[in-house]
Amino acid sequence: MRIYDSVQKIKREFIPQEEGKATLYVCGPTVYDNAHLGHAKSALVFDLLTRILRANGLNVTYARNITDIDDKIIKKAREQKKDIKEITDFFTEAFHKEMSSLGVSRPTIEPKATESLEAMFTLIQKLIDNGHAYKTQDGDVYFDTASDSEYLKLSARVQEDEDRQERVESSSLKKNPADFAMWKSVKDGSLTFTSPFGEGRPGWHLECSAMIEKHLACENNEFSVDIHGGGADLLFPHHENEAAQTRCGSSHTLANYWMHNGFVNINGEKMSKSLGNSFFLKDALKQYDGEVLRFYLLSTHYRSNFNFNTEDLTTAKKRLDKIYRLKKRLFGLAENSDTTSFQTELLTALSDDMNVSTALALIEDMLSTANETLDTAGKHKLLKRETISNLTYIENILGFGVQNPFEYFQFGVDEATKEKLATLIQQRDEAKKEKNFEASDKLRDTILACGVSLMDTPQGTFWEKI
Repeated sequence: MRIYDSVQKIKREFIPQEEGKATLYVCGPTVYDNAHLGHAKSALVFDLLTRILRANGLNVTYARNITDIDDKIIKKAREQKKDIKEITDFFTEAFHKEMSSLGVSRPTIEPKATESLEAMFTLIQKLIDNGHAYKTQDGDVYFDTASDSEYLKLSARVQEDEDRQERVESSSLKKNPADFAMWKSVKDGSLTFTSPFGEGRPGWHLECSAMIEKHLACENNEFSVDIHGGGADLLFPHHENEAAQTRCGSSHTLANYWMHNGFVNINGEKMSKSLGNSFFLKDALKQYDGEVLRFYLLSTHYRSNFNFNTEDLTTAKKRLDKIYRLKKRLFGLAENSDTTSFQTELLTALSDDMNVSTALALIEDMLSTANETLDTAGKHKLLKRETISNLTYIENILGFGVQNPFEYFQFGVDEATKEKLATLIQQRDEAKKEKNFEASDKLRDTILACGVSLMDTPQGTFWEKI
């Protein structure tokens, strides 16, 4: 398996520190608002990576944090006159629900910032003790970037005095403009936590370093984790600062491999709340099946910037439809458990830095060949079993085709209509059993008038939206 290391900027063979095991840490959401397509893209990329690692026989421990301490959360709570935990619980639950709709599996570990304060205190104290952090007279604690000879090597960036770092407040008490807050003293009566450094809140960059050391780092390993991932926008300053904290505060280098997914653009323009073009995932899920969004967002290479537009989304749905059309042809049949050459080729493609373009081309060829063969030799039992096995493999490694093939084509029909159709189909089945074909035909016409088509199969009668 090969991975493109976004720090070394080369593809590297993936060799885990411990044989048969892999550790992965990905920066998760700050739960003060609904998830947008950028969150979805990142979650999908690392969900796919986890599946590929496991398909290669590795036991994966995947951690993704929840940032539930942040000034934006406090601002939202004030605006809505709600308790902070009520805000964070609401958006955490919404995030989980939306990720589930995309077929994103829950990580092995999902630590929250509020549950990791002791680990943060320990790291801060180590950095103060060894001269890499300092406390100001106002009670803030800053990381001293000048004390770290390796600072900025991760992002290969030259730091200018006027550079501003996201979520880093300026202060005349800092030794260097680039120094970033690890602990922020708070005296405005808002949310604070008691610490050895006084009342306050942790800096944003601190939590990931502390969580990784607490949950994933092994004392005998050189690196805290095998792979650290996140969006491309996190390389600087967030990942740069994480790496500095871990390097200077522990016996580990933070990660052996760094992976970053590209940005999501909306109709060619970078998605941004400041530009007013953020596309919330909850809104997209009202219009499109979650699996269609999964297929679409994973249809280009993870490192490329993704341009979201409805024309390409429609094309992606048609490609996913092909998988479900073949599933319908083979519905109810048993699969062959033997590994096929297609499965080997698919895993080989995905193991080459998640080469999804080659993987999708292999899938297209398999679908075309299977359909052609079934058209000319429909009773070929071995082909059918192998094809079903291939479709199951696609489900497991890519998350495509996981639904009942008939129900997939029912997306967009409201529950009341579904209940009505179920009743009509039951009445039609009863009429057919009684050989009342006139009533059966009338019921069929009534069903078709609802804008659906009917399929009578050995497993029952199914319908799909036209």
